[in-house]
Amino acid sequence: MLFISGARQVGKTTSAKNIVGDGLYLDWDVQEDRLDIIQGQRHLSTRLNAMPNQMIVFDELHKYTDWKNFIKGFYDLRSKLDWKIMVTGSTRLDTYRKGGDSILGRYFHLQMFPFSTAELARTEFTGETIHPPKKIDPSTWDALIEFGGFPQPLLKADKRFHRQWSRTRQERLFHEDIRSLGKAYDIAKIELLSELILLNATNSLNYSSFARTLRASVESVQRWIVLLQQLSYCFTLRPWTKNISRSIAKEPKIFLGDWSRITDPGKRNENLIACALLKAVEGWNDTGLGDFSLHFIRTKEKREVDFLIASDGVPWALIEAKTSETTISPQLEYFQKMLSAPHALQTVINLPYQEIDCFSLKTPAVVPAQTLLSQLL
Repeated sequence: MLFISGARQVGKTTSAKNIVGDGLYLDWDVQEDRLDIIQGQRHLSTRLNAMPNQMIVFDELHKYTDWKNFIKGFYDLRSKLDWKIMVTGSTRLDTYRKGGDSILGRYFHLQMFPFSTAELARTEFTGETIHPPKKIDPSTWDALIEFGGFPQPLLKADKRFHRQWSRTRQERLFHEDIRSLGKAYDIAKIELLSELILLNATNSLNYSSFARTLRASVESVQRWIVLLQQLSYCFTLRPWTKNISRSIAKEPKIFLGDWSRITDPGKRNENLIACALLKAVEGWNDTGLGDFSLHFIRTKEKREVDFLIASDGVPWALIEAKTSETTISPQLEYFQKMLSAPHALQTVINLPYQEIDCFSLKTPAVVPAQTLLSQLL
């Protein structure tokens, strides 16, 4: 089976409907489809046997309280048949794990992210980690920066629509998605926490400061931030500490899943690059291309690099994010020598696209963000 998770309105339903074709598409939020599911696995099996394309998509199935046992039974029922099963969810499907995972070994999990530069440049999956650079239309690049990577606001590229879309999505996140988890969360405080995260995007995450502002415990704030990460509202990066003396080992940095809500251009651009790197790292991992992780570097002497990609636990690429600055950061050379990372790149948002392979460069170099990001996923 294939499980696809991702943020609300990232395009999971549209993609699933395109893939299923003349197969069977069932949405838990639709009453008729819900009744079909409740009638059991054999009922659906009979329906699917009569269809030319024996593929079934369960959308938002995790809202069914017994969804794991249901999908396990359905999978086991078809284990000797050539059926294809896809399960999609607005939240991370592992949000609902309680104790052991009864369906472990029966599925692959892919995360779906907003559009990236690379995805706008090419739609095919080649099975390669790094691709040749490819230019996208300049107006598309500008729209990606301003309106974010979610399909509707990006394609419309209209400020008024973007404001309306963003407000509606935010309301549904708190008044539908969180409530659907079936727990007694303090929605008002979590919503306020989301605003604090917006204000502090790209900064170090100070749980104690957030707790004082919210008049909540540090443990509650930590739990709520995990929840918001599971809902793809935000994500955190841990510092890289291996082989770095006097590194800051505790405080993560926090980023938004939708950089378009950030008004400060410098922070918005850094967040955009963070999202592109995260999409690449998680995509490489999900598709079996390697074991990658994304970090940042910061020492007590305030030496820092915005991002570090590790491959199999070894530093692979250092990346510094800039809006316009083309004077190369001395920290790239400093940490490249210390960590023996093959690549050290300063990626600049406002530089025009250049036809260069950024990953052929072995010494610190300034490269256009359009070029670098087009080589990822």
